[in-house]
Amino acid sequence: MSAVMITRKVRKWEKLPGKNTFCCDGRVMMARQKGVFYLTLFLIIGTCSLFFAFECPYLAVHLSPAIPVFAALLFLFVIAMLLRTSFSDPGVLPRALPEEATFIEMEIEAANGNVPAGQRPPPRIRNVQINNQIVKLKYCYTCKIFRPPRASHCSICDNCVVVGLTGFHTYLISLNQTTNEDIKGSWSGKNRVQNPYSHKNIIKNCCEVLCGPVYPSVLDRRGLMQEDLSVSATSAAPSSLSSSNPVSQTTKTTAPLIPNEHTPDDAKLSIAASAETSAPPKEELLPAPKVPPLASPETDAEASIVKDKTH
Repeated sequence: MSAVMITRKVRKWEKLPGKNTFCCDGRVMMARQKGVFYLTLFLIIGTCSLFFAFECPYLAVHLSPAIPVFAALLFLFVIAMLLRTSFSDPGVLPRALPEEATFIEMEIEAANGNVPAGQRPPPRIRNVQINNQIVKLKYCYTCKIFRPPRASHCSICDNCVVVGLTGFHTYLISLNQTTNEDIKGSWSGKNRVQNPYSHKNIIKNCCEVLCGPVYPSVLDRRGLMQEDLSVSATSAAPSSLSSSNPVSQTTKTTAPLIPNEHTPDDAKLSIAASAETSAPPKEELLPAPKVPPLASPETDAEASIVKDKTH
């Protein structure tokens, strides 16, 4: 058995944690409870259909022909806002990567120091200054990040979300507060803490909320990422190799026995005899063949003089 690593590219929305539902290859992001959306859509379409079928013709004839036109525009506006709200990103914050989470943990441990056993560690918070006002950032143990201002961890989608201003609350819009801040009384003035996001003017607050730009999503849902998959593969050796290549037998070698002062005399004789029999035969030294000297001009001249003398 062997594991083979295969790398394939997937969309980031397929690996995003949380309980959100994605459709159309990540272009549409919805909550987990899709039944509430379908029920709301059914109620709006059903009541508007009854109005256009029974009430609208009478009002158009006896009151004004502009009523059906105004009702149709209002119906389209409501449906468009419902679809935009249901299919858009509510402000989900991406979770920290394993490397980032490890670095944040090291920073927290270095700042808090060693906590004695049995004592509760100090709260993990960071202080930032917004409009000359100190705002505390709380640490999320699930997302492994310090939540930005006005963000909280949603138990429904299991993600940290930037809390919006909930447009139907005119009171909150005029004060530039979120629903969470109003419930908790974050800027009630009991602790002499003022709202750093308010412009101290109802008109400016309403203009910022209603006429301000829509912030882009921080989730790269349709981005590509690589995923490593391990696939198990069986490798079987062919039988022909095992039959044609037999396993060679290994020979055991033992160290020669060396007699000492405690060894009996008869044992010393047997050890010496076994050593002689087990010793490899010595190679006979053959005499080196005689090689004639190499020829040179001097030796050739001497040989010719000797021949002349003999003749």
